[in-house]
Amino acid sequence: MDAPLAGVRVVEVAHFVAVPAAGALLADLGADVLKVEIPKGEIYRHGRPRFSGYDCDFSESPPFQMDNKGKRSIALDLTNPEARKALLRLIDGAEIFITNLLPARRVKFGLDHETLLARHPRLLVGGISGYGHGGDRENWPAFDYTAYWARTGMMDTMRDEGVPPSLQRPAVGDHAAAVNLVCGLLCAMRLRDATGKGQYVDVSLLQTGLHILGTDVANALVTRKPAQRHDRRCPMNPLWNSYPVAGDRWLLLVMIEPDRYWPRLCDAIGRSELCTDPLYEDAWKRHENSRELVAEFEVTFAQRSLDEWAPVLDAAGLIWAPVNRVDEAIEDPEIRALGYIQEIEHATAGRFETVAPPFRIEGAKLGASRASSPLHSDAREILREAGFAEAEIEKLI
Repeated sequence: MDAPLAGVRVVEVAHFVAVPAAGALLADLGADVLKVEIPKGEIYRHGRPRFSGYDCDFSESPPFQMDNKGKRSIALDLTNPEARKALLRLIDGAEIFITNLLPARRVKFGLDHETLLARHPRLLVGGISGYGHGGDRENWPAFDYTAYWARTGMMDTMRDEGVPPSLQRPAVGDHAAAVNLVCGLLCAMRLRDATGKGQYVDVSLLQTGLHILGTDVANALVTRKPAQRHDRRCPMNPLWNSYPVAGDRWLLLVMIEPDRYWPRLCDAIGRSELCTDPLYEDAWKRHENSRELVAEFEVTFAQRSLDEWAPVLDAAGLIWAPVNRVDEAIEDPEIRALGYIQEIEHATAGRFETVAPPFRIEGAKLGASRASSPLHSDAREILREAGFAEAEIEKLI
């Protein structure tokens, strides 16, 4: 089966993560994505593992390649009027245009959706910003750390009681927003095909964060109270908690229906006497005596390693997981077997692994097979396809 977006051309004017990640997903779906960068290349392209403290001589930026795989590259200086005209001609031949330029810059360069849709009525335009189109902060610079993580309440909520707020990991909110943009664009494509009219899809890191944190936000909207933080020393449900094991590692229990799993857990860990202890006879009692039960579990779990506990907990049919490091997760046999990691080919770095698309479609091969093109390496080909004469190409190059 052909890739779902085979034959669809996308022009991307974006940097860093959120919109480029959306462009990579469109390329994974088969679209021809033309990435427009500044002449020196965006800063994300130039990162190397060594710059982040890894003892590694890999010559490319692995996160950039993940978020730009399958794209063709052209560099244009949009402060140059001729380059802006060239970009508009590229957009004329596309079905989708995506950007994370701030709205004022879009207007400055003639890339706002009103101008583009007037010129190209069937175009689909997608944008991601920190705070959304039309709000007081629409032109406010933002990263997902600020708009998605801190401002939504996520940074305050996602920490144990008594622990200071911590930074999120890089691009967590950006990748969530990227999926939202792709979802919106595919829906807009359906509308465009039904009505013949182009559409604008607006995604913000702020709105994405509210949706991701939706359970707590929904409760706050009704109660007008802050979310209750987890306290692993005294949780509401000790069967939904983390525990240290031998070897300075951790495991996570997630038995949200505690009474159902209580006898099974006690038998599995060799503590059947807890099951008949009046202090812990039901979920309410275990809640009232949570601190004491956590202390009992900690003594027991500390006696074995993760490798020793895994077959025991699995055999009992319990809902749990090892608290893996990232380098362990990528070697997980199930992750490998399901194809969640893929190989791509780079012109100079050769073959290496990256993260596969976050979904599968039965019968369709998804996932771009090659890395992002070297900066500006596809410029002549792209411009010829757009109908530029050789003299124009040479001038732009």
